[in-house]
Amino acid sequence: MKFIKFKKSQSFILGFCLTFLVVLATNWLILNLTAPRIPILGFHSIIDNAPPKTNNTTTPQALDIEYTKQDLQQLLDYLVRNDFWFMSTQDLYEYFIAKSKPLPAQRIGQKPIMISFDDSYKTYYTNLLPILELLEQTYNKKVKVVLFLNPASLAKDQAKSTTHLNCGDLREGLRKEFFDLQSHGLTHKDLTKINPKDLDFELSESQKLLRQCTEGLDNKTVGIHIAYPYGHVNKQVEAAAAKYYLSGYLYNSRFFKIGWLRSPYQIPRLSVNREKTPQNLIKMAERALKVTVKN
Repeated sequence: MKFIKFKKSQSFILGFCLTFLVVLATNWLILNLTAPRIPILGFHSIIDNAPPKTNNTTTPQALDIEYTKQDLQQLLDYLVRNDFWFMSTQDLYEYFIAKSKPLPAQRIGQKPIMISFDDSYKTYYTNLLPILELLEQTYNKKVKVVLFLNPASLAKDQAKSTTHLNCGDLREGLRKEFFDLQSHGLTHKDLTKINPKDLDFELSESQKLLRQCTEGLDNKTVGIHIAYPYGHVNKQVEAAAAKYYLSGYLYNSRFFKIGWLRSPYQIPRLSVNREKTPQNLIKMAERALKVTVKN
């Protein structure tokens, strides 16, 4: 009899534990799926017109990540008209990661989004900046975008720079408050594949050159965040980045979920290519932000 009672007691405890775990897992899943999400979009070069489609399988992969200025303008125009909040890297860090500041009153109820661009393409000056200026003239609203830059790729001769940005371009965008200038490593090396000495140099020199480039302007927030080249990071890179930067950005095709970030050096980003139309991105942003920002 004692043995039977023990078995029943054991079964009850086991059943209770399993039920508790199921309820816990279900609640976690519900909270995870319903957590407010911020889309952080990552673009590359902004071209004038899309090249014709071809069946040639040898087409460079770089073409896949270019985006036309016409599609970008359509996307940004919608976001401006629908009162999205174009966040800087410091905005995200202060209000949603460190939570060191309360949300400004004018931001409560807005839908946050971050628009970022990688590398140091000249088209950010020739094609992107005019779009931002036009939107401001049309709607009297400022659109801030994040440029994750490789300072070693910046053009040295400002008069002849046709493929890459130069310091003059960056200074103009910063002075007009359109550009948030951050690091993408010095030379775009895969930071997970270099030795500790080179890793430290890639991180520190990138920050130093960005600040030199914007010297004399209000550059207190220049070069204090980083997007890892190729989106690659490991524990060694994360620890090294923490010496110079407040946060680090990945490329892992995930949304930033408010309250669910494991580390400020593992911020998720969504890679954008030509296959993602403005309509696709708008739907994605609207679905992500069913719950708006609250105080």
